[in-house]
Amino acid sequence: MRRPRVPYFETSIKCYIYGEVELAYARACERAAVHHDVDILFISSYTNLKTIAETCPHLFVIAPYMDNMRPGRGMGMVLPESLQAAGAAGVVINHCEKPMTLSDVKGCIDRCRELEMLSFVCANTTEEAMAIAQLHPDIINPEPSQLIGTGKSADMEYVTRTVKAIKMIDGTILTEIAAGIRHPEDVYRYIIAGSDAAGASSGILQADDPEKLLNEMVAAVKRAALELQGTHHQEGIL
Repeated sequence: MRRPRVPYFETSIKCYIYGEVELAYARACERAAVHHDVDILFISSYTNLKTIAETCPHLFVIAPYMDNMRPGRGMGMVLPESLQAAGAAGVVINHCEKPMTLSDVKGCIDRCRELEMLSFVCANTTEEAMAIAQLHPDIINPEPSQLIGTGKSADMEYVTRTVKAIKMIDGTILTEIAAGIRHPEDVYRYIIAGSDAAGASSGILQADDPEKLLNEMVAAVKRAALELQGTHHQEGIL
């Protein structure tokens, strides 16, 4: 399974855009990923997932949801194998707008592992993130659900406390803070504070110039990466 290099950036279209506009946004993300040499997770629609996966090779194209099921009966459900066949690199699990029981969260993580897709699991509180960490997903996106789409970002105490709690349970889990991010500086400071990534959806898509803001946020990821590399180099010398 291919995993994103850290720090990385994540963005989602949710239901803000669709059709050709979504494809244009995916192409903008592809250009940003190449230009800044930063991995980008792109949470697509179901309808454009295959096209984006085939035309944007530098993106990790992630499906927005799947059901805990196997091939067979299930009219209207989202089959994990169908997402894999379409080219999905991973799946979002337990977003606050598509919540799951802990049993289904575990089942979906297990199915992702079986199909070699990234399990991208959302959590609301530090306590929920700790419970999900016990299931060993690839990525945990801990974000207070009341902040999503509000333009208000998570406070640094929540970020450092939650990232530390997840890493103490399983240091291989990637962590990402995304709720309410509208400014490149938020991206930078979350990564410097210990998050493996940052992301934004409505903050970009509702901006006056979405591609400009996207590039500024991805540039902030690169700036944080270079600063962290410099810090680690200095620590090695000392």
